[in-house]
Amino acid sequence: MKNIFTKEITDEVIARIEKLTATSQPNWGKMSVGQMLAHCSVTYEMVYTDRHRKPNAFARFILKMFVKNIVVSEKPYSKNGKTAPQFIMKEDKNFDDEKKRLIDYIVKTQELGEGYFEGKESHSFGKLTAIEWNNSFYKHLDHHLNQFGV
Repeated sequence: MKNIFTKEITDEVIARIEKLTATSQPNWGKMSVGQMLAHCSVTYEMVYTDRHRKPNAFARFILKMFVKNIVVSEKPYSKNGKTAPQFIMKEDKNFDDEKKRLIDYIVKTQELGEGYFEGKESHSFGKLTAIEWNNSFYKHLDHHLNQFGV
């Protein structure tokens, strides 16, 4: 899996995001491009903000047992897969605002680097290795950028 913590890969992902336009259409799924960008930012909101409530102990146990490996492994996501409720975008989103916000999160993550994420507590899965964090960040971005053909 490509390493989102390196400047080279971060720049590559941002270049793909820059190819999107407000009228970009998905190859599958129902989200608009603005909604997709906001959806991708949720992962970072869970790291950098208190916007999303942490699951209770029982829910965290279930997530660790049944969802964690899907999120942190190198196996790509399937098209039209299920998503957690906090990732569902129902209202329209401003493309330019969401694009800037996502890029800012990606840059911040790269600048903090692998060391910051090694052993860092995940919102839903407990402590993760830097490799697991990388896989979750990169795989999710790559999946949705592919969804929009960039």
